Amino acid sequence: MRSVTFASILGLAAFGLLAGCPDRTISEVNPEQGRVEFKDIPVNINRNIDILFVIDDSPSMADKQANLAANFPNFINVLNTIQGGLPDVHIGVVTSDVGSKATQDAAPGAAIGQIGNGGCSGTGKSGNLQTSGASVTGTFISDIKQTDGTRTKNYTGNLDAVFGQMAKVGAGGCGFEQHLEAMKRALNNNPANAGFLRPDAYLAVIFIADEDDCTMSHSTLLAPENPAQGPQQSFRCTRFGITCDQGGATSDQMNQVGTKGQCHPNDNSQYLEKVSVYVDFLKKLKTDPGKVIVAGIMGTTEPFQTELRTPPGGGTAIQALAHSCSYQGATNLEVADPPTRIKFLLDQFPNRSTFTSICQQNLSDGLVLIAQLLKTVLGDPCIEGKLADVDPNTPGDQYDCSVSYVSNYGKPTQSENVLPECNAGLTNKPCWHIIKDAMKCPTSQNFILKTEDASTPPPDTHTVAYCVTSAT
Repeated sequence: MRSVTFASILGLAAFGLLAGCPDRTISEVNPEQGRVEFKDIPVNINRNIDILFVIDDSPSMADKQANLAANFPNFINVLNTIQGGLPDVHIGVVTSDVGSKATQDAAPGAAIGQIGNGGCSGTGKSGNLQTSGASVTGTFISDIKQTDGTRTKNYTGNLDAVFGQMAKVGAGGCGFEQHLEAMKRALNNNPANAGFLRPDAYLAVIFIADEDDCTMSHSTLLAPENPAQGPQQSFRCTRFGITCDQGGATSDQMNQVGTKGQCHPNDNSQYLEKVSVYVDFLKKLKTDPGKVIVAGIMGTTEPFQTELRTPPGGGTAIQALAHSCSYQGATNLEVADPPTRIKFLLDQFPNRSTFTSICQQNLSDGLVLIAQLLKTVLGDPCIEGKLADVDPNTPGDQYDCSVSYVSNYGKPTQSENVLPECNAGLTNKPCWHIIKDAMKCPTSQNFILKTEDASTPPPDTHTVAYCVTSAT
């Protein structure tokens, strides 16, 4: 069999599930056998995962929350296909409403607007987990598999329905959404959320939002209308929280009507907190940052435009961030804005993040993509693509994989031991082979990558593999 060496393809992107990485081809193979599927399988599978949904609860979110609830079963369906079934999950929900409290102020700013209809006051929901009347004992869903195969649950009824109720957090929250700070308050030793975050578990943070993050460093962002800041509208979050290298290098240029390009968080903002604060917070929550997964179902990042728009109450048109996408909801045209700050955070977690548009009547695709990423990170030995027969002139199927044991994976001390393909008698252990297991791998061709070893590798070892699959 012609071998594709591990070293030669180590830099190739993961096939299919690793968001943000394009598929590559191996130049030596037939174009119809040109994709590479990546597998990262910890030797010791950790089935614990804590999943935090940060859901926008501002006045434009009712239809999108219902959309999330209706399609959540598709998320669970993918998790159920993980080897061993549904992982041991904690699932919690917080909202983006943390009131008028800014990160660098000792006390909340003055209340603004109509509370319960987009107004902001105090610390809002303060990152406390919300159950919204769901039949849950405690503040989050817990569903844990026991050694006898039964599951211990703290809820009654169907998991999909219970989460669906939790996801409907209402649409009256603060219109200056502080998604990132809500996430931090939820996870930063919040006594109201005791027990949710497990030290040994993977952590997944999923943002569901139709507007970008507006985490304030100072509540003066909420000051009444004035010449320096303009109208008391959430466009201030864009004007002072984002910088666009093309057409928006300063806050005054951001205020000018027109299309902007190459936009990113403004780390010198006098009003908004740095996004890097939250990147660092998440990465330090775990001894291994690879155990943190982030995802977003939000507006598209482009186009990015400042426009003039008539305020909800009427009057003279004022500057606003143009909607980047829209879809026809159950009763109204639903819209979403560019999520520049949140997308920047997601991008700091390569191979551990995914992003899809919220402007869809059916959020199934986005939820499935997130679940597939979780499945990959937890360690999925199933081959999702169609394995290519790289030598059709030889009887039987000739598969081409490069498989290694990697210790201290992702660390400066990482080391690799390339494994041979197993011979017929399995006398060359440690080795690898492809077997069929319809129970463990019900999708695609039912193929599973299996390693054979006379002894158990060290606990921090990962099986890293690249297998050639058919482009068709």
